[in-house]
Amino acid sequence: MDPALPGLGLVDRGMVAETGGRIVYAGPECDIAATEIVATETVDCENRWISPGLVDCHTHLVFAGDRAGEFEARLDGVSYEEIARAGGGIAATVNATRAASEAELTQGARARLQALLDEGVTTVEVKSGYGLSAAAEYKLLRVIRGLGRGVDIACTFLGAHALPPDIRREDYVALLCEEMIPRIAAEGLADAVDGFCEGIAFSPEEIEKVFTAARAHGLRVKLHADQLSNLHGAALAARFGALSADHLEYTDEDGVRAMAAAGTVAVLLPGAFYTLRETKQPPVAALRAHGVNIAVSTDLNPGTSPLNSLLLAANMAATQFRLTVTECLLGITRNAALALGRTDTGVLRAGAKCHLAIWNIERPAELVYQIGCNPLHQRIWSAV
Repeated sequence: MDPALPGLGLVDRGMVAETGGRIVYAGPECDIAATEIVATETVDCENRWISPGLVDCHTHLVFAGDRAGEFEARLDGVSYEEIARAGGGIAATVNATRAASEAELTQGARARLQALLDEGVTTVEVKSGYGLSAAAEYKLLRVIRGLGRGVDIACTFLGAHALPPDIRREDYVALLCEEMIPRIAAEGLADAVDGFCEGIAFSPEEIEKVFTAARAHGLRVKLHADQLSNLHGAALAARFGALSADHLEYTDEDGVRAMAAAGTVAVLLPGAFYTLRETKQPPVAALRAHGVNIAVSTDLNPGTSPLNSLLLAANMAATQFRLTVTECLLGITRNAALALGRTDTGVLRAGAKCHLAIWNIERPAELVYQIGCNPLHQRIWSAV
């Protein structure tokens, strides 16, 4: 996949050369002779397809407990919002997560993470947000930072995920802005700040305060936007130059236009759409028309998207949202990396990290077409 070529930039009989963990050549095998590159070791992939390592750009994989009971309740007709307002949902996971030790959280997270790595994922974004107190959120961020062994981890502070039950709303927003974000920035505990802008979470005005604090302390922002209603979260995210706006089921064309102008990536999360049995689809046609980059992610979390397969997320994005194969594959490589502010992964080009996935497939469409199948031959990750 060459980003300089149209679509996926497919190259037949290609070669990837690396040194020191960085790609120095990616292109036709016959053209490498014209370069000054001298191979000291060659690996024959036996005509297998090589892609960039996959990028899962939206997960919540550090948590304790499960919410299988809520899944059962939703099957009986109880809505996600009703569960949340009754003290379930995110609040239930917060209680279990606060009670868990760092070792227990790490053990559970590594098992979930390994399932992604086994599918060729080399970069994973992980959010906090199940602590919702200063001590618990710092604990989660330390666990997330500690997961970066054999994988690139992007760590996102999602303190504005839900309102904790033990503090007034205005006091919690002040805590986020005046204490937690400054400390997180000073100690390098997170790469970005996220929020959940929704009627059951935080208002646009509250998110604006959080984002203002984040930008004042040099942290990029992302947003759970317009998932259950149109609070114009996508436009809000774009106004702050957000890396991404995620979910977007209720985003209108003004929001899409704002994202396009800001270069904000649209992250589609078909796992949540499927689990919640939603019917309002994200505005894919408008995103295409305005040239917004589209990413696809698992949204791995215990409640609304217990999805541990990025390949399945790609299939669901194709079947539910009618993304093309090319859109799906770019959505779990190049565009997913852009949603994390990274340009040196998710692509095969000179200067990029040598993060590769080698596949037992006949054509790239198989990565999106197959359900419950893992055709990975080998995953290559370089620490650079």
